[in-house]
Amino acid sequence: MIKIGDYNKLEVKRKTDFGYFLDGKTNNTNDDILLHNRLLNKNTINVGDTVDAFIYIDSEGRKAATLVPTKAKVNEIAYLKVVAHTKIGSFIDIGLQKDILVPFKSKTYDLEKGCRYPFFIYLDKTGRLAATTDIDSYLTTDHEYNVSDKVSGVVYGFQTNNSAMICVGNKYAGVILHNEYFSELKIGDNLEDLTVIKIYEDGKLGLSPRSGRKEELDSLETKIMNYLEGSDGSMRFNDKSTPEEISTVFNTSKKNFKRTLGVLMKKGLISQDENGTHIK
Repeated sequence: MIKIGDYNKLEVKRKTDFGYFLDGKTNNTNDDILLHNRLLNKNTINVGDTVDAFIYIDSEGRKAATLVPTKAKVNEIAYLKVVAHTKIGSFIDIGLQKDILVPFKSKTYDLEKGCRYPFFIYLDKTGRLAATTDIDSYLTTDHEYNVSDKVSGVVYGFQTNNSAMICVGNKYAGVILHNEYFSELKIGDNLEDLTVIKIYEDGKLGLSPRSGRKEELDSLETKIMNYLEGSDGSMRFNDKSTPEEISTVFNTSKKNFKRTLGVLMKKGLISQDENGTHIK
């Protein structure tokens, strides 16, 4: 049986001027599948060979084959680019000659042309490839990650408390709690250097974009001193500043900011008063 939207190992049955026909697995030559010359991907094939071809439904509703590797296949999650918006939905590039549709009903958030987002690939009622942004139910927690492992992931949504929902490795469910990130995140952001800081009872990965505590504090010391030096030795921020101000300017928590100011004062590098912080 032919698997639409997937790779199939099929015999080359005959050759024509414009391509080859692959065995359609029905014992009826009318069902054989065209592999056009332009989709050979520089492969040299002959009648009788077996090829591993991706099968899809073309614009005329017929099965078609390609040896050009696709960016995703059916029942997978993939990070793909939006290439067009139309009256029936948006289209994304999956690596086929024909882009695939994201119907309006399958969009859970607005898509921006030219940007990438995680999509789940499925077959619609006509057997054509389609995609949805509603990937949550297709993620799994069956993984072998451990605390302190490094992973990459894509933001695909936010919980009501602003914790970011992360698709790890196009397959696994993760979350970055709202107090673990201090710069703005948006859906579609690809985060390359995440650390697994917790594995929840259900297997979901607790993640952080922050470096280790020592490295983070060392970096914050440098950031504060550079800010002071660039502000004629004084700044209005001190350990009484609001968490929102500290997060916006220094991309850190108030707890870390206060701790770092304390370290710098112990080193004799700065002083504080009601007006802010100053280089000694």
